[in-house]
Amino acid sequence: MAHRFVNLRADGSPIHLFDDKKKKFREVIWGDYLKVKKDLGDGWLEIDWAARSPTKRRTLYIRKEDTVARRPLEIIFVDVGQGDGAVLISPETDDEERIVVIDAGEGGNMRAFLAARFQTYRGFNFAAAVMTHPDSDHYLGFKDVFADPGIGFGAVYHNGLVERPVAGTWEKLGGKPVKEDGASIAYIGDLATDYATVKTIFENAGTGHLFPQVMKAALDNPKIHDVRMLSAQHATIEDGAAWMPDFAPSDDRGYTIRVLAPVVEEGPDGTPALRQLGSYSETKNGHSVILRLQYGKFSVLFGGDLNEGAEKFLLQHYTGASKFPKTGTPAYDDMVTKARDTFRSDVMKSCHHGSEKVTDAFLDAVNPAAFIISSGDEEGHIHPRPDLLGRLGRFGRGGAPVILSTELQRSSRAMEDKNAVDKLLAAIDKLAAGTLSPDKITQLKSDVKELARSNVEVYGAIYLKTDGERLITAFRIEAKSETEKWFYFRYRFEGDVLVRED
Repeated sequence: MAHRFVNLRADGSPIHLFDDKKKKFREVIWGDYLKVKKDLGDGWLEIDWAARSPTKRRTLYIRKEDTVARRPLEIIFVDVGQGDGAVLISPETDDEERIVVIDAGEGGNMRAFLAARFQTYRGFNFAAAVMTHPDSDHYLGFKDVFADPGIGFGAVYHNGLVERPVAGTWEKLGGKPVKEDGASIAYIGDLATDYATVKTIFENAGTGHLFPQVMKAALDNPKIHDVRMLSAQHATIEDGAAWMPDFAPSDDRGYTIRVLAPVVEEGPDGTPALRQLGSYSETKNGHSVILRLQYGKFSVLFGGDLNEGAEKFLLQHYTGASKFPKTGTPAYDDMVTKARDTFRSDVMKSCHHGSEKVTDAFLDAVNPAAFIISSGDEEGHIHPRPDLLGRLGRFGRGGAPVILSTELQRSSRAMEDKNAVDKLLAAIDKLAAGTLSPDKITQLKSDVKELARSNVEVYGAIYLKTDGERLITAFRIEAKSETEKWFYFRYRFEGDVLVRED
């Protein structure tokens, strides 16, 4: 019995690890990894907790009935500040495990989270990275990730609109949108669809532009095997739908990831193109990579930075509506009903960090039981917008849809240990004075890493876990208690209806 995972009790009551006196030591949550040292044969398992940490490792105990052999699928919406960043971890283990990083924020939080979560048990060979669109609060955090030669991805996906190392706006995308004579819609046709195109554009990129730096870091990393466009046309096409490669129905994993956007059309010159959706910013945001994960009865929609123009276009595209109908008309209601066949999901990563520039029709079509908003408080966008929150409640499923925000859930750092900080400051003073031995310097580095690691683990991260039948959305409690660490909402399916449990 090499390892087990924490179970989810039917009544939702907390599960704990215990010390050798059977005193509660630490609350754990559904799916937490447990390295089993021994089955004691009396209903208890002996656990090697934090096996690779020099300061936290110890032997603990858990009731065997509170463990399972298979873990749930997990999505962590990492608190990257203003921006988006999520990590999808599949329910398989060992070589079958698939990890996908969807956006990485702007700073170092995603890189730190990946190190804290994965380096002690499985390394950094990930299935895919997805940069939903070229806004720095979605892609810039990938720079340090891609630049690390120890971190690999099977593929790095983008939305085809890559910002070249030139001045201007549309010029970065290869030129201003073009329309046919007499046409009302303009198109961007110079898409970076494959690795060869990306390499031609970025292999000699300098350091003066942010997006080219990120792309060049990906090209220079030998553990990143492909960099290409992901769209509703540039994907694995099965049964008339687009799927993320390696996550299609034929891959038979028990879960799928459908690619809903961007939607590629034929441009004026007959080549693949993306339509102009307003300004430069509105267009690159509106063509975000939109993904819909399905696992058993459960589904989640990753909404990127969609805006009003993009949502109207997608609703029309997937329902066959020739124009966007007026609110309250039978045509409008019919469009929303048809759109639910494509977009309806149990959980929605809200579009554009809680911006108000979204349509009621799209919210109604998705109709989720829970919303996740990824935003930061050191910015001027006023996200999430208060007027949006009311609309989410109106168009969410059930009488009390849950709205979770990385910004609102973050009320303190995981550990603000004054003694630990004072100890480090004293050691730094000794280091500056030249009185610290080599061994003490090594210990100082280790202490800094440990303090940084513990502060990275929480922030406002929101955890979503499901086995396809049950679901929890969870976040850490502010109180500094190892035995009361988690608050979560539980859901179950009654038939095909997702119901929140008390």
